[in-house]
Amino acid sequence: MAHDNYDEKAAKSLPADQRVAFITCVNNEDWYRECELYLRNLTIPAGMGIELIPVRNASSMCQGYNQGMRQTDAKYKVYIHQDTLIVNPDFISDMLRIFADKAVGAMGVIGCRSLPSSGIWWDGMRMVGRVLHACESESVVDSICNEVDGTCVEVEAIDGLLVATQVDLPWREDLFTGWHFYEISQCKELQRRGYKVVVPKQESYWCIHSPKEKPLDPSYKKYQKIFLKEYGNELDPEI
Repeated sequence: MAHDNYDEKAAKSLPADQRVAFITCVNNEDWYRECELYLRNLTIPAGMGIELIPVRNASSMCQGYNQGMRQTDAKYKVYIHQDTLIVNPDFISDMLRIFADKAVGAMGVIGCRSLPSSGIWWDGMRMVGRVLHACESESVVDSICNEVDGTCVEVEAIDGLLVATQVDLPWREDLFTGWHFYEISQCKELQRRGYKVVVPKQESYWCIHSPKEKPLDPSYKKYQKIFLKEYGNELDPEI
Protein backbone atom coordinates (compact mmCIF):
# COMPACT_ATOMS: atom_id res chain seq x y z
CA MET A 1 0.00 0.00 0.00
CA ALA A 2 1.28 3.44 -0.87
CA HIS A 3 1.32 6.04 1.89
CA ASP A 4 -1.41 8.67 1.81
CA ASN A 5 1.30 11.35 1.84
CA TYR A 6 2.65 10.16 -1.52
CA ASP A 7 1.24 12.60 -4.06
CA GLU A 8 3.48 13.24 -7.04
CA LYS A 9 1.34 16.04 -8.45
CA ALA A 10 1.43 17.93 -5.15
CA ALA A 11 5.15 17.21 -4.85
CA LYS A 12 5.88 18.92 -8.16
CA SER A 13 4.33 22.15 -6.87
CA LEU A 14 6.81 22.29 -3.98
CA PRO A 15 10.04 24.33 -4.15
CA ALA A 16 13.04 22.46 -5.56
CA ASP A 17 14.74 22.17 -2.15
CA GLN A 18 11.69 20.34 -0.74
CA ARG A 19 11.70 17.58 -3.35
CA VAL A 20 13.53 14.28 -3.82
CA ALA A 21 13.58 12.70 -7.29
CA PHE A 22 14.29 8.98 -7.63
CA ILE A 23 15.82 8.36 -11.06
CA THR A 24 16.11 4.82 -12.44
CA CYS A 25 17.21 3.36 -15.77
CA VAL A 26 14.58 0.68 -16.48
CA ASN A 27 14.79 -2.28 -18.83
CA ASN A 28 12.86 -4.77 -16.68
CA GLU A 29 9.37 -3.66 -15.65
CA ASP A 30 8.95 -6.40 -13.00
CA TRP A 31 12.09 -5.30 -11.17
CA TYR A 32 11.13 -1.64 -11.38
CA ARG A 33 7.61 -2.31 -10.03
CA GLU A 34 9.19 -3.86 -6.95
CA CYS A 35 11.70 -1.01 -6.60
CA GLU A 36 8.87 1.52 -6.98
CA LEU A 37 6.75 -0.23 -4.34
CA TYR A 38 9.47 0.37 -1.75
CA LEU A 39 9.97 3.98 -2.88
CA ARG A 40 6.24 4.70 -2.54
CA ASN A 41 6.29 3.37 1.01
CA LEU A 42 9.12 5.51 2.29
CA THR A 43 8.23 7.89 5.10
CA ILE A 44 8.11 11.35 3.55
CA PRO A 45 9.12 14.08 6.03
CA ALA A 46 6.66 16.93 6.55
CA GLY A 47 7.03 19.59 3.87
CA MET A 48 8.86 17.26 1.48
CA GLY A 49 7.64 15.52 -1.66
CA ILE A 50 9.01 12.83 -3.94
CA GLU A 51 9.02 12.24 -7.68
CA LEU A 52 9.67 8.93 -9.42
CA ILE A 53 11.46 9.22 -12.77
CA PRO A 54 11.91 5.97 -14.69
CA VAL A 55 14.11 6.33 -17.79
CA ARG A 56 13.48 3.69 -20.46
CA ASN A 57 15.58 2.88 -23.54
CA ALA A 58 18.70 4.58 -22.17
CA SER A 59 21.77 4.06 -24.37
CA SER A 60 24.05 4.11 -21.30
CA MET A 61 23.81 4.74 -17.57
CA CYS A 62 25.25 8.26 -17.95
CA GLN A 63 22.90 9.11 -20.82
CA GLY A 64 19.88 7.82 -18.88
CA TYR A 65 20.85 9.64 -15.71
CA ASN A 66 21.43 12.90 -17.58
CA GLN A 67 18.01 12.50 -19.20
CA GLY A 68 16.42 11.91 -15.78
CA MET A 69 18.28 14.89 -14.30
CA ARG A 70 16.90 17.17 -17.01
CA GLN A 71 13.33 16.07 -16.22
CA THR A 72 13.31 17.58 -12.73
CA ASP A 73 14.70 20.53 -10.82
CA ALA A 74 14.41 18.68 -7.48
CA LYS A 75 17.43 19.59 -5.36
CA TYR A 76 17.86 16.04 -4.08
CA LYS A 77 18.23 13.24 -6.61
CA VAL A 78 18.62 9.55 -5.88
CA TYR A 79 19.99 7.53 -8.80
CA ILE A 80 18.96 3.99 -8.00
CA HIS A 81 19.25 0.68 -9.83
CA GLN A 82 15.98 -1.01 -10.77
CA ASP A 83 17.09 -4.06 -8.75
CA THR A 84 17.73 -2.05 -5.56
CA LEU A 85 15.10 -1.91 -2.81
CA ILE A 86 15.34 0.82 -0.16
CA VAL A 87 14.20 -0.96 3.02
CA ASN A 88 15.05 1.84 5.46
CA PRO A 89 11.67 3.63 5.80
CA ASP A 90 13.43 6.75 7.11
CA PHE A 91 15.85 6.91 4.18
CA ILE A 92 14.77 10.44 3.15
CA SER A 93 15.18 12.04 6.58
CA ASP A 94 18.46 10.17 7.12
CA MET A 95 19.71 11.43 3.73
CA LEU A 96 18.66 15.01 4.52
CA ARG A 97 20.61 14.89 7.78
CA ILE A 98 23.75 13.93 5.83
CA PHE A 99 23.08 16.66 3.25
CA ALA A 100 22.75 19.31 5.97
CA ASP A 101 26.52 19.53 5.37
CA LYS A 102 26.61 21.50 2.13
CA ALA A 103 30.13 20.24 1.43
CA VAL A 104 28.69 16.76 0.82
CA GLY A 105 27.90 16.32 -2.87
CA ALA A 106 26.90 12.67 -2.94
CA MET A 107 26.06 9.78 -0.63
CA GLY A 108 26.07 6.02 -1.24
CA VAL A 109 25.53 2.97 0.95
CA ILE A 110 28.81 1.16 0.28
CA GLY A 111 32.18 2.21 -1.13
CA CYS A 112 35.88 2.59 -0.39
CA ARG A 113 37.93 5.19 1.42
CA SER A 114 40.71 5.12 -1.18
CA LEU A 115 40.61 3.81 -4.75
CA PRO A 116 43.36 1.37 -5.73
CA SER A 117 45.43 1.96 -8.86
CA SER A 118 43.02 -0.32 -10.80
CA GLY A 119 40.15 2.14 -10.19
CA ILE A 120 37.99 -0.81 -9.07
CA TRP A 121 36.39 0.28 -5.80
CA TRP A 122 35.88 -3.18 -4.26
CA ASP A 123 39.63 -3.83 -4.59
CA GLY A 124 40.22 -0.88 -2.27
CA MET A 125 41.85 -1.49 1.10
CA ARG A 126 39.30 0.25 3.29
CA MET A 127 35.76 -0.51 2.17
CA VAL A 128 32.94 0.93 4.25
CA GLY A 129 29.17 0.62 4.44
CA ARG A 130 26.77 -2.26 4.09
CA VAL A 131 24.18 -3.67 1.72
CA LEU A 132 22.17 -6.89 1.65
CA HIS A 133 23.00 -8.77 -1.54
CA ALA A 134 20.25 -11.15 -2.64
CA CYS A 135 21.77 -12.51 -5.84
CA GLU A 136 19.82 -15.77 -5.93
CA SER A 137 16.80 -16.83 -3.91
CA GLU A 138 18.89 -19.27 -1.82
CA SER A 139 21.79 -16.92 -1.25
CA VAL A 140 21.52 -13.73 0.78
CA VAL A 141 24.74 -12.04 1.85
CA ASP A 142 24.83 -9.13 4.28
CA SER A 143 27.92 -7.33 2.99
CA ILE A 144 29.16 -5.36 5.98
CA CYS A 145 32.44 -3.57 5.50
CA ASN A 146 34.28 -1.56 8.12
CA GLU A 147 31.91 0.16 10.49
CA VAL A 148 31.45 3.89 10.11
CA ASP A 149 32.41 6.12 13.06
CA GLY A 150 30.08 9.08 13.52
CA THR A 151 27.19 9.77 11.15
CA CYS A 152 29.13 9.22 7.92
CA VAL A 153 32.62 8.73 6.53
CA GLU A 154 34.22 10.38 3.52
CA VAL A 155 35.10 7.99 0.69
CA GLU A 156 36.70 8.24 -2.74
CA ALA A 157 34.10 6.08 -4.49
CA ILE A 158 30.67 4.55 -3.91
CA ASP A 159 28.85 1.72 -5.64
CA GLY A 160 26.27 2.69 -8.25
CA LEU A 161 23.41 0.66 -6.77
CA LEU A 162 22.43 3.95 -5.06
CA VAL A 163 23.91 7.41 -5.59
CA ALA A 164 22.12 10.27 -3.80
CA THR A 165 23.13 13.84 -4.69
CA GLN A 166 22.35 17.42 -3.68
CA VAL A 167 24.52 18.90 -6.46
CA ASP A 168 23.77 18.55 -10.17
CA LEU A 169 26.75 17.71 -12.35
CA PRO A 170 26.44 16.19 -15.81
CA TRP A 171 27.25 12.49 -15.87
CA ARG A 172 30.16 11.93 -18.28
CA GLU A 173 28.25 10.37 -21.16
CA ASP A 174 31.00 11.69 -23.44
CA LEU A 175 33.35 9.12 -21.87
CA PHE A 176 31.19 6.37 -20.41
CA THR A 177 28.88 5.14 -23.16
CA GLY A 178 28.05 1.86 -21.42
CA TRP A 179 27.17 0.52 -17.97
CA HIS A 180 30.45 0.61 -16.03
CA PHE A 181 32.53 3.17 -14.08
CA TYR A 182 29.81 5.82 -14.44
CA GLU A 183 29.41 6.19 -10.67
CA ILE A 184 33.15 6.24 -9.90
CA SER A 185 33.53 8.94 -12.56
CA GLN A 186 30.74 10.96 -10.94
CA CYS A 187 32.50 10.72 -7.57
CA LYS A 188 35.70 12.06 -9.13
CA GLU A 189 33.82 14.88 -10.91
CA LEU A 190 32.32 15.99 -7.57
CA GLN A 191 35.71 15.79 -5.88
CA ARG A 192 37.28 17.86 -8.66
CA ARG A 193 34.87 20.60 -7.63
CA GLY A 194 35.66 20.30 -3.93
CA TYR A 195 32.62 18.26 -2.85
CA LYS A 196 32.77 15.29 -0.50
CA VAL A 197 31.34 11.84 -1.22
CA VAL A 198 30.23 9.91 1.87
CA VAL A 199 28.82 6.63 3.16
CA PRO A 200 26.49 6.93 6.20
CA LYS A 201 26.48 4.85 9.35
CA GLN A 202 23.74 2.20 8.97
CA GLU A 203 22.56 0.42 12.12
CA SER A 204 20.95 -2.11 9.80
CA TYR A 205 21.25 -2.18 6.02
CA TRP A 206 19.33 0.52 4.14
CA CYS A 207 19.19 -1.36 0.82
CA ILE A 208 18.71 -4.81 -0.61
CA HIS A 209 20.45 -5.28 -3.96
CA SER A 210 19.29 -8.19 -6.12
CA PRO A 211 21.65 -8.29 -9.08
CA LYS A 212 21.61 -11.34 -11.31
CA GLU A 213 24.95 -13.16 -11.19
CA LYS A 214 26.57 -12.90 -14.59
CA PRO A 215 30.07 -12.92 -16.03
CA LEU A 216 31.89 -9.61 -16.13
CA ASP A 217 30.92 -7.72 -19.27
CA PRO A 218 33.85 -7.65 -21.76
CA SER A 219 33.39 -3.86 -22.07
CA TYR A 220 34.28 -3.48 -18.36
CA LYS A 221 38.01 -3.42 -19.17
CA LYS A 222 37.41 -0.83 -21.90
CA TYR A 223 35.73 1.57 -19.46
CA GLN A 224 38.35 0.84 -16.81
CA LYS A 225 41.01 2.08 -19.28
CA ILE A 226 38.92 5.18 -20.07
CA PHE A 227 38.51 5.87 -16.35
CA LEU A 228 42.23 5.52 -15.63
CA LYS A 229 43.18 7.72 -18.58
CA GLU A 230 40.85 10.50 -17.33
CA TYR A 231 41.33 10.23 -13.56
CA GLY A 232 44.40 8.01 -13.01
CA ASN A 233 46.69 10.86 -12.02
CA GLU A 234 44.15 11.95 -9.37
CA LEU A 235 44.29 8.61 -7.55
CA ASP A 236 46.48 8.20 -4.49
CA PRO A 237 46.21 4.49 -3.74
CA GLU A 238 47.11 3.10 -0.35
CA ILE A 239 49.89 0.51 -0.55
